Amino acid sequence: METGGRCPTLSLVRTHELVLARIERDLSAGRLTVGGRLPAERTLAAELGVSRASVREAIRVLEAMGIIRTNVGSGPEAGAVVIDNPAAGMTAGIRLHLASHHLPVADIVELRVLLETWSVARVADRVRSSRDGLSATDLGPSAAVLAQMDETGLSIEEFHRLDAAFHAGLVGSSGNVLVAAVMSGLRGAIHDYVMTGTRGLPDWEGTAARLRAEHRAILDAVATGDPGQAAERVRAHIEGFYREAALDAE
Repeated sequence: METGGRCPTLSLVRTHELVLARIERDLSAGRLTVGGRLPAERTLAAELGVSRASVREAIRVLEAMGIIRTNVGSGPEAGAVVIDNPAAGMTAGIRLHLASHHLPVADIVELRVLLETWSVARVADRVRSSRDGLSATDLGPSAAVLAQMDETGLSIEEFHRLDAAFHAGLVGSSGNVLVAAVMSGLRGAIHDYVMTGTRGLPDWEGTAARLRAEHRAILDAVATGDPGQAAERVRAHIEGFYREAALDAE
């Protein structure tokens, strides 16, 4: 139903675009920087010619996209603040799309291989050239995760949680926040296919021992600054589990 000749849904979309355009203009002109506070709802509504309710809804959309953060209340910290978090919106979007479609496991594995081989090669190259001050000692958190995976009595669920943390840590060390965001969004789908594959393995203990050894080989290649070896080892690691668990037969 239209009100006053305007469709509320279209009006809301235009409001979001107007608010986003306003933020972009202010950022480009230097009037607003990361950490800066957006004008009050009343001010934005008056300047953009929309209702305060529409501004609030648009701000909620922008917050979900990771563009702003809102703090409730009436003190000096209240209001909407510009942040630099591109991962937030991308991660949420990927998770929603994965949840709404039954994607082929082969496609998820292929994308994972593409992202992780690039990531570990990038980290190894950074170690080799000491770019951005990254060194083998910065990989300590990844080594610590592997040490936890060596502990006896780990449940399969806990093992895979640590497994995911190891891979996420290496991807994060690449320095590319968008690649890390995509991997974060894929995490649920990866967990699902890994757990499905694990349930069909005849010898979990043997597989776990092999996965530990492969993790250490990957980390060694990264720590010694060998991009090609690191990429090849992570590819073999991911695709090997996929074949061993017979997920390619699904």
